[in-house]
Amino acid sequence: MGETVTWRAKHFGIWQSLTSKITDYNYPIFFADEMVNGAFKSFRHEHHFLVVENGTLMRDVFVFESPLGVLGKFANWLFLKKYMSDLLVERNRVIKKAAEL
Repeated sequence: MGETVTWRAKHFGIWQSLTSKITDYNYPIFFADEMVNGAFKSFRHEHHFLVVENGTLMRDVFVFESPLGVLGKFANWLFLKKYMSDLLVERNRVIKKAAEL
C-alpha cells in the first residue's frame, strides 16, 4: 500500500512516462493503482483475483478520463477505449505466459 512505480513506454509514436500509486489493497484478492503523474486526466486500475479450479482468474477494471475535454472524449470514442482494452489484453497475455513457465 502506498508504493509507487514509474515506467516509460511508447504509445502512438510518443515516449511517455507514467507514475501510479497503490491506493487500495486487500491481499490476496485485490489491489488498485491510480495515476499520480502521466498523460491521462486520471485513471484507476483495479486488479481482482479469484481462485478457480486449476489456477487464478484475474479481472481488470480500468477507468480513465482523458485530458482535453471534448477532444479527449472524442478520442476515447474514436480509438482510445479500444486501444487501452487491447493493451490490457496483451499485457495480461504476457503476464500469464510468464507466470505459467
